[in-house]
Amino acid sequence: MPRCAAIRSVEGMITAEGLSKRFGAKTAVHDISFTVRPGQVTGFLGPNGAGKSTTMRMIVGLDRPTEGRVTVNGKRYAELRAPLHEVGALLDAKAVHTGRTAYNHLLAMAATHGIGKSRVREVIELTGLESVAGKRVGGFSLGMGQRLGIAAAMLGDPSTLILDEPVNGLDPEGVLWVRQFVRHLAAEGRTVFLSSHLMSEMALTADHLIVLGRGEILVDAPVSDVISGGTRARVLVRSPQASTLADLLAAPEVAVVRSEAGVLEVTGVEASGIGDLAARHGLAIHELTPLSASLEEAYMALTADAVEYRTEAVR
Repeated sequence: MPRCAAIRSVEGMITAEGLSKRFGAKTAVHDISFTVRPGQVTGFLGPNGAGKSTTMRMIVGLDRPTEGRVTVNGKRYAELRAPLHEVGALLDAKAVHTGRTAYNHLLAMAATHGIGKSRVREVIELTGLESVAGKRVGGFSLGMGQRLGIAAAMLGDPSTLILDEPVNGLDPEGVLWVRQFVRHLAAEGRTVFLSSHLMSEMALTADHLIVLGRGEILVDAPVSDVISGGTRARVLVRSPQASTLADLLAAPEVAVVRSEAGVLEVTGVEASGIGDLAARHGLAIHELTPLSASLEEAYMALTADAVEYRTEAVR
């Protein structure tokens, strides 16, 4: 488990109200309202061009809203007296002075808030950068750059973390570390708001999801609700009489896919119903397994009409 400050109760609520951002004739974000609460990991999803990065930039004052407002602890980012102590952000890991060492980059940031060298050393250790702390950032791999960005976000021991694609470029060990790290931060009572394109990782990491599509909120709900609401339960059936069973299951509300010989994937009927039907007709069942829906399936269903660029399926 990552080593952090002692467990404490903190406030770091992010609140957006009627938030919009236009760049000329293009609307990047349109009239969105949401709340990111402490004590949980909130995932931020959406296709490329959906408005995720623009929204995150507005939270930390890098883009000015065209309409509406977004606050942290009830204040706009520009009104925070010591922002590093309240909000830690990783929006662009490459936004560093490439000629500086990792240690000196963090030391320069720390100096703006009167943060001591001991905290700089602490976040270097926390993020696993000890072996490269004295090396110039320009020679860092993508993964090491991400770790440096997370270290910078943690410098002020903030109550709110905003992380845009924090696992980008990390190896499996690094991805696992980020997952454990952000969940630990949420367990401390902090607010964690992060985006990722890795659906499998988001399903393991996030408690709550906000999904954007074409600049508007498509869903704002717990992960379990997003999965159950965006997909239909399926049942894997293995039977030597699969063809006969498929004919018996045929109905307008039932979908049957024959994935291989003797194997069916059935949607629209529960496993118990399939078993009862097979028993009534004397059909042998070798396997009857409910299949868990995935976040990726739910996400694809939610954003099917909101992608900016479409590709044809590979056949």
